[in-house]
Amino acid sequence: MATDKESERTYKAVANRRRIAILRHLHSGGATVGELARAIRLSVKATSKHMQILAASGFVQSEQQGLYVHYSLGAHSETQRILKNLFH
Repeated sequence: MATDKESERTYKAVANRRRIAILRHLHSGGATVGELARAIRLSVKATSKHMQILAASGFVQSEQQGLYVHYSLGAHSETQRILKNLFH
């Protein structure tokens, strides 16, 4: 069971329209920060900051692929439950 602090971090992560847009984009498949930034029309620096918040809360996972970091949705069951409620 999540602690109150973990729950706060989780829900704070999705309490932002830009991060919801990022999650919606990743719901269709993985992407790099640059690809996400173009898709949501935000700077790479700002998008990267949002990605840090989403990663810290478990919503996204990252994998180094050559020079780029490729992001995808996290596989944690609580994350999947929240995303299902957001997008279905």
